[in-house]
Amino acid sequence: MNLTQLLFYFQEKRIETIQDSYRNAEELQMRQLSHLIKHAQTTEWGRLYHYDQIDSYESFAGTVPLQDYEDIKPFVERMLEGKNDLLWPGHTVWFAKSSGTTNDKSKFIPVSREALNDCHYRGAKDSLSFYGHNHPGSRLFEGKSLVLGGSHKISSQINHTFVGDLSAILIHNNPAYTDLIRTPHRDVILMDEWEAKLEKIVETTFQQDVRSLSGVPSWMLVLIKKILERTGKQYLTKVWPNLEVFFHGGVSFAPYREQYKALIPSPTMSYQETYNASEGFFALQNDPTDSAMLLMLDYGIFYEFIPFNEFENENPTAVPLWAVETGKNYAVVISTNSGLWRYKLGDTVTFTSTNPYKIKISGRTKHHINAFGEELMIDNAEKGLMRACAATGAVVKEYTAAPVFMSAENKGKHQWMIEFEKAPASIDGFAEILDKALQELNSDYEAKRYKNMTLNCLEVDVARKDLFHDWLKQKGKLGGQHKVPRLSNSREYLEELLSMNIK
Repeated sequence: MNLTQLLFYFQEKRIETIQDSYRNAEELQMRQLSHLIKHAQTTEWGRLYHYDQIDSYESFAGTVPLQDYEDIKPFVERMLEGKNDLLWPGHTVWFAKSSGTTNDKSKFIPVSREALNDCHYRGAKDSLSFYGHNHPGSRLFEGKSLVLGGSHKISSQINHTFVGDLSAILIHNNPAYTDLIRTPHRDVILMDEWEAKLEKIVETTFQQDVRSLSGVPSWMLVLIKKILERTGKQYLTKVWPNLEVFFHGGVSFAPYREQYKALIPSPTMSYQETYNASEGFFALQNDPTDSAMLLMLDYGIFYEFIPFNEFENENPTAVPLWAVETGKNYAVVISTNSGLWRYKLGDTVTFTSTNPYKIKISGRTKHHINAFGEELMIDNAEKGLMRACAATGAVVKEYTAAPVFMSAENKGKHQWMIEFEKAPASIDGFAEILDKALQELNSDYEAKRYKNMTLNCLEVDVARKDLFHDWLKQKGKLGGQHKVPRLSNSREYLEELLSMNIK
């Protein structure tokens, strides 16, 4: 038995515990809620909402209103000043700085010690456990794990509070022994300037024995191409022949899958998705044959879900986990061991199974197109692009889309800006296939497209090379967790890109 197999052997009991949780999901979630409420009774928030009198899910949902960041911001600002016992007991030291996509406003998400240990780190360990369970011949820990983290160092606030990217916080608090298997050194991972950091990572890792990759697919792809450029190799398997797995998250892997297969042409290469955010670690891929992720129920998080068609209502209905249905779009609501209470996360998911509870991320509550009642979600867009690429041989690198609004002379339509890694022979043909695919995937879009009565066929504009990279760089949003907004009801992002799209 090699070292990797020995370490994974001791994690098999944890796999059994998780599998047992499938059969007691409602009971387990109620235990999470009871623990959270009891733990926070003496906080300012707990006193405000009479946590000492809450004895059921119904009383919790009836007492505590749904929250977004603006609602909790006054509490967070005082916590950043060092005030204790506000949203969560004691002194919260760490705050994850999150800017969403390209929004200039920063959110500061509290990260308690309990959330670090019982949620974020547990999620990372469980991801490794399932990988070992599914790949008994792995030799993962005999080499290095390359981690591509955020681009902000920890900055000190007053009264011993600290702010940084979630990845920086996790790396800062990792036990020292993780440095033995992780590359590059934490000083390199936490470098501020993204392009300089990439160059440093290339120089310090290309000659190492890298066995796994962890990071956001879009930015990891940039690093891989720089590694290949530095080494003169065509395939990453020639640089790191023992590479086994890419643990990815943050954005959909669908637009990047074919590019990874082309650069890592190994039949044994594995890809395992995780759903981890500043607010918590929520789900992980436990079955390599199923792209849906297992919702993790014992991480100190209580889940509720708002049917997406009610999300913008003044008083939307939220349902607990045991009341969800498969195939429906839901906005995620969480109560956590960092003191987020009935907090609207901003993500949307669909359930593919309720025994066990498995999800796919379908988009963001703010990033969809519904200018004409079509309710086009990111999941629709990703699947539509996959079909168009399969039919034309194209490879998409980055994209965004927005509506073209109706005028007195013209009907509306969707306008897509796409940067191709490999362009199709006909852009018009690609657009037509994509449009038909979206109609098949989304009945609301199909209805609006019927006989061009409301919407005309979508339009595709081809982006010049590195347009999206240059746009993010101009905004100071390179690297880390920064993402291209895929869909928007506003034309703001698209107009900025069009102005920069000079061939």
